Amino acid sequence: MQGYDPGPFFCEMMRQGEPPHPTLSLLISRLAALPIASLRQRAADAERDLLERGITFTVYSDATAIDRILPFDLIPRVLTPAEWHHIETGVIQRVKALNMFLHDIYHGRKILADKVVPAELVLKNGGYCDAMVGFDVPYKTYVHICGTDIVRDETGEFRVLEDNARTPSGVAYVVENRHMSLRVMSDLMTGLTVRGVDEYGLRLHNAMSDIAPPSVLDPQVVVLSPGIFNSAYFEHVFLAREMGVPLVEGRDLVVEDGKVWMRTTAGLAAVHTIYRRIGDDFLDPDAFRPDSMLGVRGLIEAWRRGSVAIANAVGTGVADDKAIYAYMPRIIRYYLSEEPILKNVDTRICAEPDALAYTLDHLHELVVKPVAESGGYGLLIGPHASKAQLEEFRARLKADPSNYISQPTLQLSVSPTLTDDGVRPRHVDLRPFAITGKSTWVLPGGLTRVALRQGTLVVNSSQGGGSKDTWVLA
Repeated sequence: MQGYDPGPFFCEMMRQGEPPHPTLSLLISRLAALPIASLRQRAADAERDLLERGITFTVYSDATAIDRILPFDLIPRVLTPAEWHHIETGVIQRVKALNMFLHDIYHGRKILADKVVPAELVLKNGGYCDAMVGFDVPYKTYVHICGTDIVRDETGEFRVLEDNARTPSGVAYVVENRHMSLRVMSDLMTGLTVRGVDEYGLRLHNAMSDIAPPSVLDPQVVVLSPGIFNSAYFEHVFLAREMGVPLVEGRDLVVEDGKVWMRTTAGLAAVHTIYRRIGDDFLDPDAFRPDSMLGVRGLIEAWRRGSVAIANAVGTGVADDKAIYAYMPRIIRYYLSEEPILKNVDTRICAEPDALAYTLDHLHELVVKPVAESGGYGLLIGPHASKAQLEEFRARLKADPSNYISQPTLQLSVSPTLTDDGVRPRHVDLRPFAITGKSTWVLPGGLTRVALRQGTLVVNSSQGGGSKDTWVLA
């Protein structure tokens, strides 16, 4: 920790302006006692272990390297019990409101009639699915697995950056990061009570069983993957292993007599719940893209008949659209009559003339994001952009304002991170994972992503970010 200075940013370990926390103080002293050479050796051991065990993700835009390990920083990010309670209750509230919103827009559309959310923002949204209109799903749960991206501003307040309600990824790294911490940093955890993360597979299987057809006593769950070339294939393997269920591709399933069957060496076996990691458009060539080679022909009709359940439900993409995100505080108040526990980042929808004018006038100060992109692609960070980049983005905004939102540039919190220059502050965010069947459970902690390059705010793995173990103190 020698020479560590968080500067003007809120530090997850130092907690400037707050009373000393005994566990954090103990961790700081233990870290300070570790020679930098020891930390580097442990980091090298961790990297070799990750590579040998195939814990990778795929980068298609890089012609020189397809499979990469997600860089692991061995200095953990720590959350106190009070902080975790705030995050957990806020995520549960948010998931509940998202599911109520999705049920409403595919049924009565009361929120649209009451003009709380503009109808065109929903009905013309690329994630909206006409096939879901009037279709009832078990427990009115559409978002069974949700990843909520949370940041911390310069005051230490948690704010939601975006909702991931389609097929959120990253939970495998949460569990594997803990295993890695126990291997290479066990002395740091000695005597501390940190909440476990190994329950995720059991909880996920229970939720998938909850939504299976009610007449089935012992439902067969499967994980449906696009295949080995998908960027998150490692996670698909992990999830199937953790749940103790088959990992299948579209070619392994067939629909006959309105039911879904899995091809096995012993013949066809019934399938009752599908945790799918394939996008809506590719899920069923009869219902969506006829050229899809990834999905299962007739799957949506079998789902509508009630012979199989699908998680997450089709059509959830409208709920994690970045323009809809701006309305989430109003959505929470509308359905729950509650104030949001976790606040949004202040957001302007550039489709609105006043918001567009403000964004164009303050482009050099703002973060501007395309509403349908993810992974850190296509965004502008105004304070870090050149004049040429600002002018290019200005033209894009004017040409298609409805494709963008803008937000202030947050002074994201930092956490001590091992770098080539020693232990230095690097910006972090947090993605807790919520599982919903009959009820909602949140995995204690979540994926802490870290921007490894000095000064950058982009934490996405596809943009050079890494991850940390997240310790929730019990």
